[in-house]
Amino acid sequence: MQVAKAEGAKCISHGATGKGNDQIRFELAAYALYPEVKMIAPWRMPEFFNRFKGRQCLFDYAKAHDIPLPVTPKSPWSMDANLMHVSYESGILENPATIAPEDIYTMTQDPKKAPFTPERIEIKFKRGIPIQVKNLEDGTVETCPLLLFQYLNKVGSRNGIGRIDIVENRFIGMKSRGIYETPAGTILYHAHLDIEAFTMDKEVRKLKQMLSAKFAEQVYNGMWYSPEAEFTLSCIRTSQECVAGSVTLSLYKGQVYIQARESPLSLYNQELVSMDVQGDYDPVDAGGFIRVNALRLREHRRVQNQMDIPLP
Repeated sequence: MQVAKAEGAKCISHGATGKGNDQIRFELAAYALYPEVKMIAPWRMPEFFNRFKGRQCLFDYAKAHDIPLPVTPKSPWSMDANLMHVSYESGILENPATIAPEDIYTMTQDPKKAPFTPERIEIKFKRGIPIQVKNLEDGTVETCPLLLFQYLNKVGSRNGIGRIDIVENRFIGMKSRGIYETPAGTILYHAHLDIEAFTMDKEVRKLKQMLSAKFAEQVYNGMWYSPEAEFTLSCIRTSQECVAGSVTLSLYKGQVYIQARESPLSLYNQELVSMDVQGDYDPVDAGGFIRVNALRLREHRRVQNQMDIPLP
């Protein structure tokens, strides 16, 4: 949008279909950043979609005009790729009962063909953001955000990490089937969840998990620049102030296994939780804690008995 403004462009165009989420995301972001811009969306123009009634029509047009395509009639599905992931939908995938062919995947190794030796890595976090990855097998270290992510894509790919096949709910109101490959994102997701559990107060974490689900919905629906998304993101960022430390993971045949973690800001007190050391804790206190929490359960059962309601 900065370029469009700089060039004085009054209109911008995109190739998203009239049934998907991308059209909504593109245009909501455009209008938020450049309110006076006008959108050109060919897939919503009758003169376009009446001429090109399906994918075969597009294949024929591309062939007639020597336009190279990343897909063919033999691999008839839509594919979107970026640093984060590759997604596939449409074509034969529109039937949810159809098993995706093995050759559809372009970003990850088939887990069955992945190495039989687990690959161990360590990821360090500061304020919830990954700042370093180290391969504990060969010593490779990456700290640049881009190189770190690309490296996790590389190790995740060769270990078959990050494949999912799901049915999702488009914002526009219909269900769709999509296949995704997200190796680095999957590894970081598991590592981040673990370091959060280690360093974050449990009640704050409950709220953060609720906010994460809400923020995911806001982003999915194209509301990135909305006031509610800005508010949600600011709360999530605040929750990450003490999320720091390192997580050791093992990558093996499509799975991410958490093996260890450490943090200077951990809320885990080994002496307090130990079964071998009493520490600064009196077990007698647990009795009162249990009785207080049982009070409402007793009252609930008293009323249930008055109504002759049996135990579930």
